[in-house]
Amino acid sequence: MTSTEVRSPLVARAIPYLPLGLFAALGASLAYVVRLPCRTGGWNDQISTYTNFCYTDIYPLYFDRQLATQNPYFADVPFDKQVEYPVVLGEVMQAFSWIARWLEPDQVAQAVRFYDLTVILLGVSLVAGVLLMAAVAGPTRRWDPLWYAVAPAVVLAAYINWDLIAGALSMGMLLAWARKRQVLAGVLLGLAIATKFYPLMFVGALFLLTWRTGRWRPFLVTMGSAAGAWLVVNLPFMVFAWDGWRRFYVFSQERGVDWGSPWLFFQNKGWPVLGEADVSTLGMASLAILCFGIAVLTLAAPRRPRLAQICFLALAAFMITNKVWSPQFVLWLVPFAVLARPNWKPLALWQLAEVWYFVAIWLYLLAQPPLSRDDLGIGDDTYFTAVWGRVITIGIMMAFVVRDILRPDKDVVRQAGLDDQAGGVFAGARDRFTLASIAR
Repeated sequence: MTSTEVRSPLVARAIPYLPLGLFAALGASLAYVVRLPCRTGGWNDQISTYTNFCYTDIYPLYFDRQLATQNPYFADVPFDKQVEYPVVLGEVMQAFSWIARWLEPDQVAQAVRFYDLTVILLGVSLVAGVLLMAAVAGPTRRWDPLWYAVAPAVVLAAYINWDLIAGALSMGMLLAWARKRQVLAGVLLGLAIATKFYPLMFVGALFLLTWRTGRWRPFLVTMGSAAGAWLVVNLPFMVFAWDGWRRFYVFSQERGVDWGSPWLFFQNKGWPVLGEADVSTLGMASLAILCFGIAVLTLAAPRRPRLAQICFLALAAFMITNKVWSPQFVLWLVPFAVLARPNWKPLALWQLAEVWYFVAIWLYLLAQPPLSRDDLGIGDDTYFTAVWGRVITIGIMMAFVVRDILRPDKDVVRQAGLDDQAGGVFAGARDRFTLASIAR
């Protein structure tokens, strides 16, 4: 057998993904262009940063977290200046800060180089996430990942923070699960949770579908692998840099209500109870109620829901009830929203709401102290139209997904002859436990 004969099947399988990879590269490039006004000097002026809509955490944190001189988690800095991210992101920041220091002697030039290097990784993560998502979606829905590649909100939010890395790991986890490679799925899930905390919501989705199908061994193998991978990357920092390691968890617990959260509206308007009670308690209680509803739905549905549907509902519930809802959080939800219900009308409506929020938050910050530029910014009421625009449009998509679960004949994915393109061991599985079985 010649080398050409060996390579041809692989090349043939790769060709359908090439256009999607090019579109994802286009989206990554457009995201870089969006921030060029800041990269060429705008980051040094808050007004310029906000009016050009090119804010990013990457550049200022290079200075504010002492990356120019010290290493994350081990830095000799006040506790509130430690890196407030899980360890995978902290180590990415450390590696790129080392390279930036080696390439540039000047700290300002280092910060720009640090941004460029980070953006390259994030762009690669977007391309990888799109290609992995296409593999999960399968041949019948291959073009659905275009929403992830070039959606306006994705382009605008891509380089605000490091979220695209967790997105690629999450899509890798979903593909590994779909291919019944539970150990790999668990390792990728553990790394994703050690990158950004939101993939933890997928554990609940896997658990509920495992409960319904009785496929406990694959679930336990995946969870064991996830716990092992998480421990491998976290344990050295827990032992040797405890204060730096726990900064993320303390920050998450103690953080008050912040931009984008519906709770901010209730506080701003002085609503009784909703605007006065402890937001952490309210948020956790609200999330618990929604998750209970998702559990009932999963176990009561006439046909087993698809994994992507439950992942989407769980993640959307987490975002709506959270204390903070940053613009880049759209990157978490897009791939799962598309896999759950690839219908362009509600997705387009949601994208419009996300774009309006992206514009509104920076205009709103212009009008807030210390800038207080009312001539350039917007006030509370206008800003909160953007906050509720996101809540309402995501709520609409959640309602459609619930409808599809209760009426599987309305699910456009299953109309293509699929049971569950990401289901892995769940696909085609018989029900072992449902709420209806209790009544029998």
